[in-house]
Amino acid sequence: MRVRDTSDVLASCLAVAGDALAVFGGFLLATWIRFDSGLIPLFHDRPPLHLYSMYAQGAAVGAFLFILIFQSLGLYVRPQIGAFSDKIPRIVRGIFLGILVAAALAFVLRTEPPFSRLTVLLSVATVLLLVLLERYALFRWEWRLARHRQVVNRVAIIGTDAIAAHLKKALQQEPRLGARVVAFFQTRAGEIHPEISPESVKGALDDLAEFIESNQADQIILTDTAIGHARMIELILLCERSLVTFTFVPDLLYVMTGGVDMQTIADIPLLGVSRWPLDNFWNRLLKRAEDVLGAVLGLLLTAPLLLALALLIKRDSPGSVFYRQERCGESGRRFWLTKFRTMVQDAEAGTGPVWAVANDPRCTRIGAFLRRHNLDELPQLWNVLRGEMSLVGPRPERPCFVEQFKEEIARYMWRHASKPGLTGWAQVNGLRGNTDLRERIKYDLYYLENWSLALDFKILLKTIFSRENAY
Repeated sequence: MRVRDTSDVLASCLAVAGDALAVFGGFLLATWIRFDSGLIPLFHDRPPLHLYSMYAQGAAVGAFLFILIFQSLGLYVRPQIGAFSDKIPRIVRGIFLGILVAAALAFVLRTEPPFSRLTVLLSVATVLLLVLLERYALFRWEWRLARHRQVVNRVAIIGTDAIAAHLKKALQQEPRLGARVVAFFQTRAGEIHPEISPESVKGALDDLAEFIESNQADQIILTDTAIGHARMIELILLCERSLVTFTFVPDLLYVMTGGVDMQTIADIPLLGVSRWPLDNFWNRLLKRAEDVLGAVLGLLLTAPLLLALALLIKRDSPGSVFYRQERCGESGRRFWLTKFRTMVQDAEAGTGPVWAVANDPRCTRIGAFLRRHNLDELPQLWNVLRGEMSLVGPRPERPCFVEQFKEEIARYMWRHASKPGLTGWAQVNGLRGNTDLRERIKYDLYYLENWSLALDFKILLKTIFSRENAY
């Protein structure tokens, strides 16, 4: 998104050095815990001093292997944008791969004495701990450095709709890109989103050429692909002549067609959108195993919290502790979703089904707290265990709204291709409650198109810290 500067190179070098030290220290810490901490009994005399020398040499080789693996996973690419929780799945994957490769190498070399298998197992935890601490410290340092850095990338956005406004906000919240939106250009007369100030709109699409040629932008981002392919090619050539970077935000069609499936019937070729990852039986089996394990652990670990919250709800206002509501699940099948009651009893008796809004007067005092911290959703772990929901997926909607939206919003029903989730990609990006449904569906379909266990893990981590539009 911006010109690379020396701080990116410095950050990459520090990441390499920090990872090497953290991995080296993690292996030695595991060695100390195993042999000298007294936490684990020894079945022979105190190990000889040269044992630490042997493990230090192994740790040095391991650190080198880890750097190669981290490099292959893109962990040294700068600038590293997004939240720290976004990086954790790749870091964890890299550490497990590194431990496996190091263990395999130790087995092949057959050192004398052989490396302790218990030490290798302990190193999974110690290396993971030290690398995560080191990476978080580096992440915070890069963030603070970026906030005091000069803007190096002037961005002009083509489009003045909700996507353009959201893009401007996203760029402002990511100082490591060093980007600043300097102008908007209209593609549709009269359409300017309320969050875009009129003075920042520098004209229509025809005025862009003069703006670029006067060297007022380093990057052009197109958010309205409805201008047509011919006009888009003109823009690309214009930016190329002026050495300006051109990027665009893909529309729903591009988001959904990440791959193409080709079949041949007799001599007739058929092209279609490729199957989604969760159409695969083994992927669905993996996701179900993830759901069962996560739901069981979640219910066991949060049992005291669930009991405490139930007592607070009962004491705060008259009515039942739990609230059951009919929702639409996989393939549109209906089920009863269970959550903590956060509103007064019979909140919709006089209004019928309506959206919750910020500072909703129907919310109880404890209910507002539960919603703000996502705690009202915890009982849905029971729905996950029953197989009606998944830990991660598009949020289930009420049947009355489904009947309305499937007629108003294109491809709305595609989000029912898999089980709904306790949390989802749209929700952790602030798209929940009374927000733009079309944008929310794009995020839901992106998740279904790009599903992986790592993406599920990332969403679950982000859910812990997600507060936007939680009401």
